[in-house]
Amino acid sequence: MSKMGFMEKLLGGVEVEWKALGDVGSFIRGKRFVKTDMVSEGFPCIHYGEMYTHYGVWANKAKSFVDNELTSKLRVANHGDVVIVAAGETIEDIGNGTAWLGKGDVVIHDACFSYKSELDPKYVSYFLRTSQFKSQIKKSISSGKISAISAGGLSKAEIPIPFPGNPKKSLEIQAKIVRILETFTAATSELASELASEFATRKKQYTYYRDKLLSFEEGEGEWKGGVEWKTLGELGEFIRGKRFTKDDYVEDGISVIHYGEIYTRYGVFATHALSQVRDDMAASLRYAEPGDVVITDVGETVEDVGKAVAWLGDEKVAIHDHCYAFRHSMNPKFVSYCMQTASFIAEKAKYVARTKVNTLLINGFSKISIPVPYPNDRDKSLAEQARIVEILDKFDALTNSIREGLPREIELRQKQYEYYRDLLLSFPKPEA
Repeated sequence: MSKMGFMEKLLGGVEVEWKALGDVGSFIRGKRFVKTDMVSEGFPCIHYGEMYTHYGVWANKAKSFVDNELTSKLRVANHGDVVIVAAGETIEDIGNGTAWLGKGDVVIHDACFSYKSELDPKYVSYFLRTSQFKSQIKKSISSGKISAISAGGLSKAEIPIPFPGNPKKSLEIQAKIVRILETFTAATSELASELASEFATRKKQYTYYRDKLLSFEEGEGEWKGGVEWKTLGELGEFIRGKRFTKDDYVEDGISVIHYGEIYTRYGVFATHALSQVRDDMAASLRYAEPGDVVITDVGETVEDVGKAVAWLGDEKVAIHDHCYAFRHSMNPKFVSYCMQTASFIAEKAKYVARTKVNTLLINGFSKISIPVPYPNDRDKSLAEQARIVEILDKFDALTNSIREGLPREIELRQKQYEYYRDLLLSFPKPEA
């Protein structure tokens, strides 16, 4: 179905005229106030920075307040006005609007405009987020350290007015489009919430089975007497890394693992390093060998301390001085999985030094125990470790596929919503 056919089917044929925002409304610029002017209680206000992070298409409550005495020196948006952000670090966010539907007025920052018109404020706000509007104002945005647009630039942008000669019918059509878009918005939000809930359930299920599998509880069939808990100090040795900084990074050099990356960019294991440093640093670094488990010794939380990744690359990799390479003779992925369990986290918490930065040193790590299946039969032990790793790899792959699929699915739904929003507000211009 063509765009026009879609519109005709949905709205029953709409007469439309594109008019400049300056011709159908007026802009009032806010006055400057700073974050130190904000108080916990007082007169409602909107700071321009909040337009990017807090406000959506409409709002009836303010996030922040200023002192009532200061209000007389500032400017406000009235009920039914659209607050438009006019400055920012990127040009993409400039021009976004929020229909103010609060019972009273709201103070606005000087990097915002209040747009007053006889149009449906939500209709205007939705339109301000379309690609049609963004493309119109792009040429009027001044670029610099902070990008900005003036009232004059905003005034030139045109908005489609359905049935311009019949205000009552026009508002009815605007309200109908708003209702459709709100339905799309609600459906998109509901789906995102359901997907997030599904992921949380699957992750919780995976964590439960991982911890259960690695608990080797006595009396559980063949495991009665078939496992021994040994300390890391008994099972291997720790090699501390050497310091390097992100200023040492290059595109092509020595492969390294920075401790900060283990929290955010690595999973249970890795075969390729994500960063490299200068070749001339080779002699000053320390390395993890293939099969070692790289462990952090610091973290913002107790859970982060001791975060581990099994290094399965073909060659050695340099490690940061806030990391240890745990060298052992077990299955490295088995060890890494053990270090994620609730029992390991609970035991390591006993040895974490809780200072400004949580720290766990070698003497603490050495005392933490992990299970060793069939400790008196090395071949059987390694075979069992490999079997458990295979099971956990499948769980991990499923969980990661959901984790990766969730943002992608939400992004696809968001793009679908944006497509229909722009289509609803695309009323072809006469010359088209």
